[in-house]
Amino acid sequence: MATFGTLEKIALTFPEVTIEPHFEKISFRVKKKIFATYDEKNNRATIKLAKTEQDDFSSLSPNIYQVDNKWGKQGWTFVELGQINEDLLKRTLTAAYCEVAPKKLSQQITKK
Repeated sequence: MATFGTLEKIALTFPEVTIEPHFEKISFRVKKKIFATYDEKNNRATIKLAKTEQDDFSSLSPNIYQVDNKWGKQGWTFVELGQINEDLLKRTLTAAYCEVAPKKLSQQITKK
């Protein structure tokens, strides 16, 4: 089971990540672009994925990943933190970061 602390710890390992408020949520950004948000009330993250990754993750674990409404069609995917382990969350956040980050930054973490 992941928590906000787990989400924050993983996200802050990526280059040039900032944490900023986003309405009633907390956002994780790279170069001012959001790749994940945290909803404390529901203990849920919303992450930005490419369509193929969104399909892969949500078919892998439909109880963890949900795609809903028009935002889902743009890649935004709900992640139930209470049901995901740290390793899978790291893979998911890495995909989201690489989807949003400039190529130069995303290559820094994909070459590791």
